[in-house]
Amino acid sequence: MSILVDFEIRAAITDGKLIIEPFEDALVQPNSYDVRLDNRFSWHETSEAIIDPYDSASVLEGLVSVADDNFVLKPGQFVLGATVERFSLPSDIVGQLTGKSSLARLGVMVHVTAGFIDAGFSHPPAQITLEIVNVGVRPVRLHAGMAIAQMVFTQTAECLVPYNQKASAKYNGQPAAAHSRYYLNGTSAEAKSLAK
Repeated sequence: MSILVDFEIRAAITDGKLIIEPFEDALVQPNSYDVRLDNRFSWHETSEAIIDPYDSASVLEGLVSVADDNFVLKPGQFVLGATVERFSLPSDIVGQLTGKSSLARLGVMVHVTAGFIDAGFSHPPAQITLEIVNVGVRPVRLHAGMAIAQMVFTQTAECLVPYNQKASAKYNGQPAAAHSRYYLNGTSAEAKSLAK
């Protein structure tokens, strides 16, 4: 396994092995590709209602979505965003989304925990959902089109079942700022029976 460097990223694009749409050569970094922020944002309204990950109605209740050129992220606020870029990875390259240090220094985290993109994501190419939170003490204005994160690509052995071929692939071809689809994992009773 090895992380792709700049010329290897460009070669994978040229060969059609790795798809980034739109691809901008200026966004290629020595060991990563800068991704930009889309103009669509989504979040839950503040409420005392409990979200049950197994209940689609509670997951979808109180959702707010906007499309705007900028978004002011308040301290402690959590919002879903997405990359401008759409990705399609082959069965032997994985992606790792990581933040930009300049934004981290303002208290902005671009993915809460889900920065790993499996080999075989996504056919057709899809945007990456960003789980953005402001852990700082002041509001931060996010601008559509700004470099928000970077994608690191790692060459691996070819997997037997790529993400896009798994029946459980809930986010293949996902739209921008796709909300949790955890409820597609089954029921809480099924999960409890597996834990025994």
